[in-house]
Amino acid sequence: MKTKEENCKHDCKDNCSLLNEALRKEASIARYYENMIEECNIPEVKSLINNLIEDKRSGILRIIKKINEIHARSQVIDGISSSFNHTTN
Repeated sequence: MKTKEENCKHDCKDNCSLLNEALRKEASIARYYENMIEECNIPEVKSLINNLIEDKRSGILRIIKKINEIHARSQVIDGISSSFNHTTN
């Protein structure tokens, strides 16, 4: 089920609001798992939770990488656009 906050608004310029929300949620889940593992004393459950934490961290890094790519691309486009604006004045 989609909620209204999950819909992409397409109003982002150099930063994707959908990716920022995903990053926030993934980090929250990772923190939840990290807190949960501290209370666990069953080795196989601890191992599973550790794997889940590593998966979340990997996902977080992928999201950050994509956000940085979008930001860098926007800066390049702004620079190109700016150079055309200076030559027409």
